[in-house]
Amino acid sequence: MNYKIFTVFSLFLIIGCKSAQENKASDLEYLVKIMQGTYSSEKQSITDEEYFNISLRMIPIWKEKGNYLYVEQAMFEKQESPYRVRIYKVSQRNNEFVSEIYTLKNEKEWIGKWKTPEAFDTLSESDIELKPGCEVILKKQTDGTFIGQTGEKTCLSELRGASYASSKVTVTPTQILSWDQGFDKDGKQVWGAIKGGYVFDKIN
Repeated sequence: MNYKIFTVFSLFLIIGCKSAQENKASDLEYLVKIMQGTYSSEKQSITDEEYFNISLRMIPIWKEKGNYLYVEQAMFEKQESPYRVRIYKVSQRNNEFVSEIYTLKNEKEWIGKWKTPEAFDTLSESDIELKPGCEVILKKQTDGTFIGQTGEKTCLSELRGASYASSKVTVTPTQILSWDQGFDKDGKQVWGAIKGGYVFDKIN
């Protein structure tokens, strides 16, 4: 092969690889950015009485360590007593995006701290615990949304007689659609919405 042609080909290859890496990084940054915010399922609860008005907050923390979000989920009228307190770690594996789920060992101490995210600087990684098998694997769609779910029967759960739980998630710039369900050992649903997921509209 002609040396000049080889040099040009190699240059295009390097540029192409760099561009692909940049696109991957920007996709991850974009996903984390649109996940952040305060959400409410109020509109859905008004049109369908089978759904509650739920408040959802996803606030970035630990920016120097990676892409972490502090998450609180509560009945809208009981936001001081959330029923779910978690930390999500969002990363990328090849062309997939992974949202790992962590519990906090002393979660009551952190309720409401979303107002002052810098407070989490005192939280250490030893204070949180991974929920293995409960990570949500997301894929970017052609329209720019991200859709994914947990693995099949990988997320163990004992809540209300369940043996395992599943989550199906869609993330857009203005909404998060989340369908969490618990099933017993025979595959019978024992908790969670029945006919479809919750629609959380971003309000801030």
